[in-house]
Amino acid sequence: MNKVIKEEKHIDFEQTYIMYFSKMKYFAREYVLSDEDAENIVQDVFLELWEKKEILALPVNIIAYLFTAIKNRCIDLLRHRIVAKDTEDKMQAEYRLTLQMKYYSLEAFDNELFEEENIEQVLSKAIDSLPEKCREIFIKNKIEGKKQKDIAAELNISVNTVESQMGIAYKKLKSELKDYFPLFIFLFYLWFWIKKTIFF
Repeated sequence: MNKVIKEEKHIDFEQTYIMYFSKMKYFAREYVLSDEDAENIVQDVFLELWEKKEILALPVNIIAYLFTAIKNRCIDLLRHRIVAKDTEDKMQAEYRLTLQMKYYSLEAFDNELFEEENIEQVLSKAIDSLPEKCREIFIKNKIEGKKQKDIAAELNISVNTVESQMGIAYKKLKSELKDYFPLFIFLFYLWFWIKKTIFF
């Protein structure tokens, strides 16, 4: 499966910004715990990308590039916050522990996960683990883009049944992908976008 961005001679900055900014901000926000800090980090990374867009050799894994850059900036910020909290007399132990957990989880994060084939492998395996009817409904809704009422009519079942099966799917998938949380939502949106560009 080829990335759209990889097919260009140069990085399409506008397309990359539109496609990934909000998702990258969500990722950063899960770790730095501040909308303002997350936005600043992502803005800085995209500014750096803008400055390098003419010299970055393609093909380049733009997902891995962005995540690595944002991950490193989040680590730097968390490291600074942890040190700063250590020097405060009235440090909140629970908040400091939260920062440390975010920091260690980022340190342990495997950048190879963001290779497109790895994303597809992880999510395909998780979706394949769903019960047959549940999987069928989930694929029709999230990959094929069909509305729940249309799925109900196609399969001759009620909309409530479709909603129930989707709820089961989300619960099971969240459990299957627990090791990748909080990227659970991001990975889904990214993979579904890739699939839809192929099917449609």
